[in-house]
Amino acid sequence: MTSLQQYVIVTANYWAFTLTDGALRMLVVFHFHALGYSTFDIALLFLFYEFFGVITNLCGGWIAARHGLRITLWVGTLLQIVALIMLVPVGAGWPKLVSVIYVMVAQAISGIAKDLNKMSAKSAIKTVIPESTDQTGDRQQQLFKWVAILTGSKNALKGVGFFLGGVLLTALGFNQAVGSMAAGLSLAFLLTLLLPRELGKMKTKPGFSALLSKSAGINVLSLARFFLFGARDVWFVVALPVFLEAALGWSFSEIGGFMGLWVIGYGVVQGAAPTLRNLWGQTTSPGVHAVQFWSALLTAIPALIAVGLWREVEISIAIIGGLGAFGVVFAMNSSIHSYLVLAYTDTENVSLNVGFYYMANAAGRLLGTLLSGGVFLIGADNSTGMQACLWTSSLLIGLSWLSSLRLPPPPKQVIAN
Repeated sequence: MTSLQQYVIVTANYWAFTLTDGALRMLVVFHFHALGYSTFDIALLFLFYEFFGVITNLCGGWIAARHGLRITLWVGTLLQIVALIMLVPVGAGWPKLVSVIYVMVAQAISGIAKDLNKMSAKSAIKTVIPESTDQTGDRQQQLFKWVAILTGSKNALKGVGFFLGGVLLTALGFNQAVGSMAAGLSLAFLLTLLLPRELGKMKTKPGFSALLSKSAGINVLSLARFFLFGARDVWFVVALPVFLEAALGWSFSEIGGFMGLWVIGYGVVQGAAPTLRNLWGQTTSPGVHAVQFWSALLTAIPALIAVGLWREVEISIAIIGGLGAFGVVFAMNSSIHSYLVLAYTDTENVSLNVGFYYMANAAGRLLGTLLSGGVFLIGADNSTGMQACLWTSSLLIGLSWLSSLRLPPPPKQVIAN
């Protein structure tokens, strides 16, 4: 099987998985908000999802290095199917404590599945680009392009998933929606049976001590990623959909559609990042200064949205306009981050380093999710709660920028700007 065929299969499975992941997030938020759960209660439903993502990324890279990326991709997809099937019997009449615990367990399985799938897909890119061009700028440009396409398309489809979640909840109800998604993902799993056994497997099996990255570049980039994704999720995961429903009176389908369009646009910008850089005259692969520039620019945006809400600017203008600006700049940040983690590592250790890096990513999402539910409740009303989340987001992005100042130069084979 050619490298391109492997890339297509991995990407197709990742796309199908991403649709169910985005839809499930909206289904859980909307369904339990409609049942009267507070924003903090809803955040707790995602607690295990994010917590087990941290553990999975750390251990998943080690497992893939020893047994191959095909195994981790299989397990991730199958676990997501199990999680969806588990949610089929959840009913409105269940006691609140039972519902919360049961859904948290299902979300834990989904969190493990998501991060196994993502780690496998992104590690596979490094393995399928020919090593013969490893020392050339052309290979680094090709790597940046492939990473951007995979990451951007994934986020665009996650946006479609948000919209799909709102539509399925309205049309089918919670239980039938998760059942239909389990059936669809089962078909996508069949494709992965064609992947070669040796994909991503290290020549020598690493010991357990290899779990922790020994690369300064990976460590610092991981810290910056931790703060960056905490800053996104602190206002996007729970606070924003609840705010749109409470402050603007939007329906579930409208909120899902709006957030879906935002994530689609965000994904398009991610995928187009190499082209956009070329248009701006930056023809080499991105380096340390690119991370620092986009992080510094992003810091101001949540703060400006918060000021707009405080000054009682029309809510729809402040939120929609602010989200658009935040999405473009965040997408550039994320795309460059996703490239640099592969640029800092070699092919032999790729799954270990990518797993460690996305462990930090998951830890940031965990922090952001908890803060999204908790900080929102601090406000006396929906507007002040949203402002508090936005100020927290700006603070976390500032910490991401400070972390990026310690990034070492990328390896010599990377031509940095």
